[in-house]
Amino acid sequence: MSGTAEALPLAPPQRGGIVRESRQLWAALAALVVLPFALDGIGLTMITATDVVIFALAVLGLNILVGWTGLVSFGHGAWFGIGAYAVAILQTRLMPHDMALPLFGAVAITAGCSLVAGALILRRRGVYFSLLTLALTAMLYAIAFRWTDLTGGENGIGGVQRWAILDTPAALYTATACIAALVLFGLWRFRRSPMGTVLVAIRENEQRAGFLGYPTNRYKLAAFVLSATITGLAGALSAYNHRFASADPISIAFSGELLAMVVIGGMRSFLGPAIGALFFILFREFLSIYTGDWLLYFGLLFVAFIVLSPDGLVGIGTRLLKPFRKVPTEGAAMAARRAGASGRVPPRFIAEGKGNGPVLVADGIAKSFGAVAAVRGVSFAVADRTLHALIGPNGAGKTSAFNLLSGLYRPDAGRITLDGRDVGGLEPYAITRAGIGRSFQITNLFPGLSVQENVRLAVQARHPAHFSPWRDALRIREVADDTEELLRWTGLAGIERAEAGSLSYGGQRLLDMGLALATRPRVLLLDEPLAGLAAAERERVGDLIKALSADIPVLLVEHDIDRVFRLADRVTVMADGAVLVDGTVADARDDEKVQAVYLGSGTAAIAAKPRASAAAKDDLLVMEGVNTFYGKSHILNGVNLTVRRGEVVALLGRNGAGKSTLLKTLIGIAPPASGRIVLGGKEIAGLSPDRISRAGIGYVPQGRALFAGMSVAENLGLGRLKRLTGAGIHWDEERVLEFFPRLKQRWNVDAARLSGGEQQMVAVARALSGDTRLLLLDEPFEGLSPAVTEELFEAFDRLRRELSIIIVDHHLDLALALSDRTVALERGAVQWSGESRSLREDQDLRRKVLWL
Repeated sequence: MSGTAEALPLAPPQRGGIVRESRQLWAALAALVVLPFALDGIGLTMITATDVVIFALAVLGLNILVGWTGLVSFGHGAWFGIGAYAVAILQTRLMPHDMALPLFGAVAITAGCSLVAGALILRRRGVYFSLLTLALTAMLYAIAFRWTDLTGGENGIGGVQRWAILDTPAALYTATACIAALVLFGLWRFRRSPMGTVLVAIRENEQRAGFLGYPTNRYKLAAFVLSATITGLAGALSAYNHRFASADPISIAFSGELLAMVVIGGMRSFLGPAIGALFFILFREFLSIYTGDWLLYFGLLFVAFIVLSPDGLVGIGTRLLKPFRKVPTEGAAMAARRAGASGRVPPRFIAEGKGNGPVLVADGIAKSFGAVAAVRGVSFAVADRTLHALIGPNGAGKTSAFNLLSGLYRPDAGRITLDGRDVGGLEPYAITRAGIGRSFQITNLFPGLSVQENVRLAVQARHPAHFSPWRDALRIREVADDTEELLRWTGLAGIERAEAGSLSYGGQRLLDMGLALATRPRVLLLDEPLAGLAAAERERVGDLIKALSADIPVLLVEHDIDRVFRLADRVTVMADGAVLVDGTVADARDDEKVQAVYLGSGTAAIAAKPRASAAAKDDLLVMEGVNTFYGKSHILNGVNLTVRRGEVVALLGRNGAGKSTLLKTLIGIAPPASGRIVLGGKEIAGLSPDRISRAGIGYVPQGRALFAGMSVAENLGLGRLKRLTGAGIHWDEERVLEFFPRLKQRWNVDAARLSGGEQQMVAVARALSGDTRLLLLDEPFEGLSPAVTEELFEAFDRLRRELSIIIVDHHLDLALALSDRTVALERGAVQWSGESRSLREDQDLRRKVLWL
């Protein structure tokens, strides 16, 4: 798409989100007015109404960590207790008869304490962070219970006074509700601010947020302090409400109650936690009349919500209202995409250089993981406005070198300079800000956010207001303009509303590259950007990368060797962690050592060799009228497909056509909404993946999905454990190793330490292990060097004599050479079906069927 882009101030889903949250804010303010009258109507007091508001504030504060940032705190009651103690101590000992100054003082004390605690606790992530919050609460509870001179011990601190004007419950409720209204408005603004949007990005994918240039630890610390401060404010108000402060809120049990309120209400909703607080108070007040063990029943209810309704009460309400709401059915996410000629890189994304020499220089960089030397003294230089290719066999150390250049790893030795500045060993966000942008071998996105939100977050990272807690992120004009332009240039226009995780793998590749470009890099590192792309898309994106390199130097890792040799200005070949050749394309192509370890026979030679079919006449698999949905997206539309015994079927089509979804439907990951799937005469549609697998289907997913931390033997053992059912040929270790002899040498090696080609062999071997009669292969040649691709292709050619195969792969020549029959999908429907030989021999038919 060329020409001037249309104005796009706000994408529809974002505008919808603004309206929805605005309504929630007004609903909350209205609830503050109605609440005391509603509770009075069911026999509860004004003090209880004030408790509801206070608990709502506490859990809204906690939800900044749990729901927004993805940090689970098991000890947030500590801040509630600190706020209560602080206001009681300040008033009774230093500021008698005052309410305002003790309240401000309590908030300041809570903020200061949480700043110190957060700086220490946030050094650890995941479960370790949660355990440290638990340990902090346990420690503070012991201190509060035993430091009687300060806290009153088990008696607490009584005699907290209120101003005469606030001495009645109604007056105090009014004041508390006003404070709550201010906090609600502040949180509403904060959620829409650049800082608030980054917290959500950290929840979705903290690593990627760092590689966009966000110092994630600072954002998490800000979230921790704000969360604790709001909860501390709630504790201080509670002390005024009950005229008393004790150690009870600091107990682990109280922290658990706060967390339960968040989960029961709905942690991903703006007001869900507040609804959970109301539910808790009502549950406590009414059930405690009948039993003293009400907490036991509340705990059981909490477990039920986690199991049955992870979205809490908000999720239940949404499901109850679903029949009354018209939900439009959409096509697949990629169906609405408008791709076209991109043109030159928009100037706003080009960073000017600061020197005349090479832009990026690696000088003797090295990295070892235990006894494995992944990178050994690698040196090369990337000149300005060039496309520099880094190639080599799987396991050569290319991605490890990328990780050293971009800050994921610290080099053990050597220097990395960018425009003469030493950047080796810096944190990823600092290297990104210095000018190194990168994409990833395995797509690294914010899967739960829309395409536009992904791009906007990347663009926002370089805006001066990226740390603002108040400014409206969606109304920063420069960010909106850059987001719109980048969506157009990368060919992602038209699918702004789609969730990134719902895109096809090729679509995710495009988006990953777009995020790297949005950081306005001085040099761009692209790790296999063409992997998973259909042939036409591969051509378009290859040309796009070449055009890009005329303005921004590109360091490219890619296994499409013909395209690399056509596009690259300079080539560095790595093998076994070291540089084999560093020179021109001719130097790399003609070098005998490169030919021996990397290039193999070539795709053309592999595809030209005749392959005998082993297909029988009887059908093994039959699909009839299969429809599959992802949410409201209609992916497969009435698909009919048959696979004979011993037949190899190639499933081809554009990115987003539904190929991977068809495989997931067969294995049960994406159950069909309607239609029949019959395997060996038995209906399997709607069965769980484990039952389908035991029926004799082996599945090799895109990306391999190996059990990291387990050896090759353990991966295959797990694949075989539950699949000894007699449904197909039995594949034991000896039989598997006949097809993949290389694995015998790696039998006890951790799967995560294998090269990409060896990992793909393990994935196929694991799918075969047990009793298997149908093998599903999703992009088996993706990311493999030419030599390893040849080895794997020959293994598949031998396997056709043992079982049936359905293969999805964008290497058209390989897929057509291997298969007996081809089924082409377009927008989730079968567009063409016939012998693969027809497409191999008739180029006009191939162009018509596969849009080349």
